[in-house]
Amino acid sequence: MTDTDHQATGRDDRRRGWVQARIDEAARRSPARLALGVFAAVIAVFVALLSVPAATATGQRAPFVDALFTGVSAVCVTGLTTVDTATYWSGFGQAVILAGIKVGGLGILTIASLLGLAVSRRLGLAQRLVAQSEIKASRLSEVGSLLRIVVLTSTSFEVAVAAVLFPRFLTLDDGDSEGVLEALWHSVFYAVSAFNNAGFVVHEGGLTRWVGDPWLTLPIAAAVFAGSLGFPVVLVLVRAWRRPATWPVHTKLTLTTTTLLLAASILLIGAFEWTNPQTLGALDPGTRVLTAVFEGAMPRSGGFATVDVSKMNETTWLVQDVLMFIGGGSASTAGGIKVGTLAVLTLAAVAEARGDRDIEAFGRRIPSASVRLAVTVLLAGLTIVLAATLALLAITGENLDRVLFEVISAFATCGLSTGLTSDPNLEDEAKYLLSALMYIGRTGTVTLAAALALRERGRAFRLPEERPIVG
Repeated sequence: MTDTDHQATGRDDRRRGWVQARIDEAARRSPARLALGVFAAVIAVFVALLSVPAATATGQRAPFVDALFTGVSAVCVTGLTTVDTATYWSGFGQAVILAGIKVGGLGILTIASLLGLAVSRRLGLAQRLVAQSEIKASRLSEVGSLLRIVVLTSTSFEVAVAAVLFPRFLTLDDGDSEGVLEALWHSVFYAVSAFNNAGFVVHEGGLTRWVGDPWLTLPIAAAVFAGSLGFPVVLVLVRAWRRPATWPVHTKLTLTTTTLLLAASILLIGAFEWTNPQTLGALDPGTRVLTAVFEGAMPRSGGFATVDVSKMNETTWLVQDVLMFIGGGSASTAGGIKVGTLAVLTLAAVAEARGDRDIEAFGRRIPSASVRLAVTVLLAGLTIVLAATLALLAITGENLDRVLFEVISAFATCGLSTGLTSDPNLEDEAKYLLSALMYIGRTGTVTLAAALALRERGRAFRLPEERPIVG
């Protein structure tokens, strides 16, 4: 190697060192702000890949707004689409979408931290801080093991679901039987899309043709449920699944609230759609029950559907609105304000109704800081949904029920749609607005607020207490 080569190598090392130093400084100052920037940068990469002519089935460059919308929807694991995934995108384009789902489901900062771990064989303080902000680890010492669990668990579950789906795709009896490679591709795509709560489909018409097929619908529903729990809960279940008494309050609250919401969702959607001839009413009783179970598992972020959502009753839309807004578990692939937020607010209301001084659950006291954070998340979510609904109403002139449904679906990164998003006449302004909503919903309202905050306020004194009249 010549002196010139040595000098060039030294400059590259210094440049990498400078970049790493800036990243570490940004991570220490504001992990949340770094998360927003990295997420936006990764979205830009996938939008660029979807913008190449090879990404479309026709070989023509996709309009920027559709490439942007699809890229954001994939990385934010939403599933809303402005074009049909099965027919509009080529095999390359669908592979890009699948990669975006996988990266977005794991979390951008999780990927970055794992790469740093692979290179340096250890996680530095800055890497632990940025990873902790995304996967919600309670202690920095827990970050490394949780990162490994995130990748191992998600990949293992996806492989297991793909293995279950593969023989069914291989032996379809609806006239669309598939070859080995095609069946393998579809199995992997649906497994990844389901566990990451993305809701993307690569069959024209989606899953409606398999409305009564338990070998396809039940594995997908199970993957959606598992992905919505959140990686901190998964970590506890993997480590101590035989010792539920040792589970932390977060795990118990998440599992309890999720189970209750799932049961309520199945019962309400089944009841409201049981006699609807355009959805469940046209099916035999056994298929109705199976479909109600599947549809009940989807609104909190799954995004798949075996019946036409646009044909459902408005009462069912309202139920789905509420479920989508709640979402899944913290640090999961699901969106919404999270079930933990709902659980804390419910416990606070119960404690107030009983006149209890403390908020308690499972033999533990919930700190007031958690209640304030839950209220902040709720108000931020409601404000964003209200503002976006008003804007989309003004842009499209559509009915409130449809607009509200699409807005909540985008904000909660769910992917269910009444058909408004995929309408070819939808204005570009509406697509940009929904893209922004998906980004905000995936990065999180608290993360966004923390990133925008210039500094924390510190005080050396506290003002006198006085209660305002409430209610």
